[in-house]
Amino acid sequence: MKIGFAGTMSVGKTTLVKALSELDQFKNYHIATERSKYLRDLGIPLNTDSTIPGQFIFLAERASEVLRENILTDRTVWDVCAFTKNASSIDDNEKQTFIDAALLLRNHYDIIFYISPRGVSIEDNGVRTTDLGYRVKIDKTIRELLDEYPPHRLVEIEGTTEERISVVLETINKYL
Repeated sequence: MKIGFAGTMSVGKTTLVKALSELDQFKNYHIATERSKYLRDLGIPLNTDSTIPGQFIFLAERASEVLRENILTDRTVWDVCAFTKNASSIDDNEKQTFIDAALLLRNHYDIIFYISPRGVSIEDNGVRTTDLGYRVKIDKTIRELLDEYPPHRLVEIEGTTEERISVVLETINKYL
């Protein structure tokens, strides 16, 4: 299955994917987790500084993920589009053209789990912004994009990592 986790920054997507990757049922899955530090070190602008070339790099990563047979990824095309839509340096027409093209990939995911930021504090990893207002803005945009461009299956999750794992496993077992 192609399983993606969508959500704003610092909600535990990477933590959840890493925890799931340790379970036997995901031993044959490709695990894709955050590469922001690596990309930033290559000179690719992140967060509010996003550019169209930078966003295409993030989109290329998502496209390469959905080409795989079994994938667990802590980023989705909805995340990429939310950052694009909120980038101050990208023209509005370019934003919409990019989003329309990027979200053509949405039907390549089997299940999208949206992770709510409710009750989760922002963690400073030295790469992403810790601006609470920006985090809320990205979350709102992801939810709007999920409504406007819905995936095949969308499940909202929150709670502890263990509670999230339980919902993920129940959902996957339902569709296997």
